[in-house]
Amino acid sequence: MDFIAEAALRIFPFLAVITIVVFFHELGHFLVARWNGIRVEVFSIGFGGEIFGWRDKYGTRWRISWVPLGGYVKFFGDAGATSAEGDGLDEMTAAERAVSFHHKRLWQRASVVVAGPVANFILAIIVFAVMFATVGQRISDPIVVEVSAGGAAAAAGFEQGDLVATIDGRGISRFQELQAYVQPRPGQDIQIGVIRDGQTVDLIVTPTPTEREVFGSTQTIGLIGITGPGGQFERQSPTTSIWLGVTTTFGVVETTLVYLADVVTGNASSDQLSGPIGIAVVTSEVARASVVGLINLAAVISVALGLFNLFPIPLLDGGHLLFYGAEALRGKPLSDRAQEYGMRFGMLVVIAIFVLATFNDLKYRLDFFGFVSGLFS
Repeated sequence: MDFIAEAALRIFPFLAVITIVVFFHELGHFLVARWNGIRVEVFSIGFGGEIFGWRDKYGTRWRISWVPLGGYVKFFGDAGATSAEGDGLDEMTAAERAVSFHHKRLWQRASVVVAGPVANFILAIIVFAVMFATVGQRISDPIVVEVSAGGAAAAAGFEQGDLVATIDGRGISRFQELQAYVQPRPGQDIQIGVIRDGQTVDLIVTPTPTEREVFGSTQTIGLIGITGPGGQFERQSPTTSIWLGVTTTFGVVETTLVYLADVVTGNASSDQLSGPIGIAVVTSEVARASVVGLINLAAVISVALGLFNLFPIPLLDGGHLLFYGAEALRGKPLSDRAQEYGMRFGMLVVIAIFVLATFNDLKYRLDFFGFVSGLFS
């Protein structure tokens, strides 16, 4: 029983978060499709066989399926969950064409596709905004309280009492903004303007790459070796909370894109990429530590799902938008063969990403390979 209870405590938070995030993603597709007069045949959370479901008055089958690692919306005229064109599109009656996804105008199809990722961003904004309005935002002035000897800040010329005013030309008002900007940029030169004795002093600092353990995952971040004031949490007004929700959401997007760009250019390791196993591990540990932390993690996962789906990889939402962009330039859709090859390529890319992420999870999050080697040593 203890094993079952432990397994449930580890799996349930992950399933709850993934279900909510996927539901909002598919809801975005669903609502915009309905607004454009498209018939929605299936709204599924999960893949595979149906566990249970029901049919609404519009004929949509709402279903919960056995494999809870995604979901899909199937429109009238689709061949399957990937929204590929089904057979018989040319033989449809006028009434059927009016509610068929593939017979809608280009901008309507594009709006339906982009609505999923947008829904994820909106969900994240709402969650962050509610957190800022209820739990509050940590507020501390960007003052240097202590400079670590031998650190990057000391080498750059920081002094105790410096007031950080700008980072790479951006004005800041909180110490947390400095942390959020520095940590994703290990090894990169950053220009920081500080106010010292009433004068502005420009300093160039290079954050030291530092590994840290976060819920079983090793991450490399940048540290410059300064300490700020402790600060306190202050609840924000609804308007301010919404704005902070927006900036926090796109801050997550920026941090993710900076990391991926560094991976592509060889400035960062790909070992931080994580898949369902890693997300499950992190979600479980965060849930044990704090409900507030779990809610914020759900918002981050929502942003990650929305951003990933916008990548121009056939099979993902971004891949469909890529095809629609080509259609807009050519004045007609790509050939069936070109789209088929594109989908095959997209499938290979998605599988490669999944394999890499799963390898990272097994090696760095679970130490699976160390466990197996220990069995034979």
